[in-house]
Amino acid sequence: MKFTDGHWMMRPGVTAHYAAGVTDSVVTDDRVTLYAPVKRINHRGDTLDGPLLTVECWSPAEGVIGVRCTHFAGRAAGRPEFALAEAPGPTPGTVVREGSVVELVSGALSLKVDTAAPWQLDFSSDGRHLTSIGSRGTGIAVDAEDRHFMLAQHTLGVGESVYGLGERFTPLVRNGQSVDIWQSDGGTSSEQAYKNIPFHLTTRGYGVFVNHPGQVSYEVGSEAVGQVQFSVEDQSLEFFVVNGPTPKEILARYTALTGRPALPPAWSFGLWLSTSFTTSYDEETVTRFVQGMADAEIPLSVFHFDCFWMREYQWSDFVWDPAVFPDPRGMLARLKERGLRVCVWINPYIAQKSPLFAEGMAGGYLLRQPDGDVWQWDRWQAGMALVDFTNPAARTWYADKLRLLLDQGVDCFKTDFGERVPVDVKWHDGSDPERMHNYYTQLYNETVFDLLREVRGEGEAVLFARSATTGGQRLPVHWGGDCESSFEAMAESLRGGLSLGLSGFGFWSHDIGGFEGTPSPALFKRWVQFGLLSSHSRLHGSKSYRVPWDYGDEAVAVTRAFTRLKHRLMPYLYGAATQARDAGTPMMRAMALEFPDDPACRPLDSQYMLGDDLLVAPVFTEDGTVEYYLPAGTWTNVLTGARVSGPGWQRETHGFDTMPLLARPGAVVPFGALDEAPVYDWAHDVTLRVYAPADGSATTTTVPTADGSGAAAVFTTRRTGEEIVVETAARVPWNVLLVGAAPDGEGVPDPLGALYRCPAGTPRLTVRSR
Repeated sequence: MKFTDGHWMMRPGVTAHYAAGVTDSVVTDDRVTLYAPVKRINHRGDTLDGPLLTVECWSPAEGVIGVRCTHFAGRAAGRPEFALAEAPGPTPGTVVREGSVVELVSGALSLKVDTAAPWQLDFSSDGRHLTSIGSRGTGIAVDAEDRHFMLAQHTLGVGESVYGLGERFTPLVRNGQSVDIWQSDGGTSSEQAYKNIPFHLTTRGYGVFVNHPGQVSYEVGSEAVGQVQFSVEDQSLEFFVVNGPTPKEILARYTALTGRPALPPAWSFGLWLSTSFTTSYDEETVTRFVQGMADAEIPLSVFHFDCFWMREYQWSDFVWDPAVFPDPRGMLARLKERGLRVCVWINPYIAQKSPLFAEGMAGGYLLRQPDGDVWQWDRWQAGMALVDFTNPAARTWYADKLRLLLDQGVDCFKTDFGERVPVDVKWHDGSDPERMHNYYTQLYNETVFDLLREVRGEGEAVLFARSATTGGQRLPVHWGGDCESSFEAMAESLRGGLSLGLSGFGFWSHDIGGFEGTPSPALFKRWVQFGLLSSHSRLHGSKSYRVPWDYGDEAVAVTRAFTRLKHRLMPYLYGAATQARDAGTPMMRAMALEFPDDPACRPLDSQYMLGDDLLVAPVFTEDGTVEYYLPAGTWTNVLTGARVSGPGWQRETHGFDTMPLLARPGAVVPFGALDEAPVYDWAHDVTLRVYAPADGSATTTTVPTADGSGAAAVFTTRRTGEEIVVETAARVPWNVLLVGAAPDGEGVPDPLGALYRCPAGTPRLTVRSR
């Protein structure tokens, strides 16, 4: 929200007051409280008739400093609140005072304020300046409607880029954008977002998390061009400055505070196929689709039933439509016999025609208006109401309905919607409706995720969720919402996913082929490539099917090849997934996250790193031309073996059997032996693809177990001169493929290089690179 009219004036009806200095301070060993008047105090009379802001500073975790600015402290604490981790043991912050200067230090991060000078908070890391909160950086504003806002501004350095704020489909760099943290069902082609996260990070080596679940309004160099401003309609504003210095370290600290992603089950990384939305389908259709995939030799892992598995006008009552699915338990058993998992669509709405409406109304499980009536409208479903998840009994009631589906054989749920939450309502627990608007999705998804964890077991829970707020990263997986079937929408979706990854979310997917409309064959094939090189992969549409044969024989071949490629990459991909769980590093990474020291990577939002070592540049054109940027070094196309040198831009043309999928210089990428399913013994007969390691390098490659609990095999690859040595203690057969090299006497030729086979128990392989 903008308050000023240019640099000198305020907008009509707006008055603002900013902290001008420090009139008093209270300092303890680990906390600083500053009392900041909004004008210079020259004599006693100046203390009258004006606000005094209370600014508290502390550290909740090493490398994180919290700041809370309060105007009127008499307002009751608002609900809901984000669940934040508490630092074990003593607080990590220490306070040092020298004369008028007070410094709060937490690890390498410090906050310094001179209590005798005009108002300024300076943040630095190991003595390197990060940002400052200056003369207009801490304040209050009242608009023409008498609404009260707390605001903060921090400085942007020259060339400093800002990222994050959730899954946003606008350009990846947020500079120059106005962003409202407010859940909306706006598709992928607007400034609105399904997943709004009040956290951003910058190329200066720090991030900022605003600890407010309601609407947070950002002006990112868009009002004061050298500042990031955020404001809330409240009497208090709390935020945390999170140190890096690298983007990965920022995400590690942020997700330690707000929660790390759970590790999705390995089977969920396979291909999902949907009925699509409003298409005509029954068990015969489902069987035909599943058999068609088998006949085409396209491995399928999950089958998804979208909305019309239930009867029209009755969503969500969790009852199969008997007209088209007369034997759901038997049908699910038949799908399970084919080795498939099953997902069904749900949402948190209860239509009036459903018997659950009367049941929920009688039990007090539905959201009510202030006058006590159940809140209803006719959007989406006629007369629908909203489950009030602030009521523990409602959560149990809702979960018990889903429990029946799990008993029938359902494995997971697509938790759709959760954004259009009204604010003219009264919640069961008295939550503030404005704060609950964004937070509702967290209660909704937690209810479903916790049930799955309870019934299916730890490590087996997975969602396909559309909406999220801070903390939602703990409940994967999320998908990008309703996009058009166009190359432009495909690129929009990617931007959203990369932005979400920079907001602490480890796993993300999208509708392969686009949701609205029907893709051209070329678009479908290119989206298949992109989709199967994403963390999770689902074929889904609105009014048309997404079975590959509808788009031609070549589409079948592309889907087959890239599905099987993903299965062979599972040792690598699941290793990247454990990084998301353990450190908050997303599987799909913006180039700026992986290459923070390369300025050319900062604005890139049409390519990404998949894990540490694979660069993916989706093709967004009908004719196969693609432009992408390579950081320094010699990269190798995984599909063709072609070598490409960076740094610099590349322009290529690809047929549908290839695309820019490049291994990082010196990478060692484990490829599994099987391609028929995502879950198998990844370590057995694994092939380490070695991409020209540098002299003197040493690389450790871990093949995880399929439950993510540890390592199934660990390999160390070293190069000294022309000699490459690979060592392991694993008692399994394994292979080494030196990509681009000619075999010596013990190697065999491979289309991509020289292949060396090592029987089980082989502890060491030594070859000369040729």
